[in-house]
Amino acid sequence: MSVFTVIKCDHTGREVLRYTGTRLAGGPEWVCVRALFQFADRDLGYVTLHQGDIFTEWFYTDRWYNVFRVEDGRHGHLKGWYCNLTRPARLLPAAVTADDLALDVFVRPDRSLLLLDEAEYAALHLPPHEQQAVAAALTDIRTQAAAGSGPFAHPLPPGAP
Repeated sequence: MSVFTVIKCDHTGREVLRYTGTRLAGGPEWVCVRALFQFADRDLGYVTLHQGDIFTEWFYTDRWYNVFRVEDGRHGHLKGWYCNLTRPARLLPAAVTADDLALDVFVRPDRSLLLLDEAEYAALHLPPHEQQAVAAALTDIRTQAAAGSGPFAHPLPPGAP
């Protein structure tokens, strides 16, 4: 495990957020990072994030999304999974960068989905091939979440990042 930097960019590639976590595992097309929520408490309406909540984050170079498993930092219970629709991540030896495309999905512990920020996404006016990639990514998220596979496994299987 090593210190790893996560860099979130907007759809134009401009950096908007940077934080660090611990690299848990990875391969040529993915990385898994664990980070603590370092910001002031945020009530999003469908979940409240508290400073110290634990985020296990998966980034992929071959998928148009990332997935953040959110656990309560005090009690350890699962709050859900926050999925950002992004362009495929760019992996560096000690960092990952992804261009956020505004559209998000929150998957509740019961596996019901909440689609977020649709108006912001529509306002980006992405080219048709990117819109198609995002639509395919939404289908992939829905399928994996319903099956409890990949990052949506709960609890995480032994040895799995």
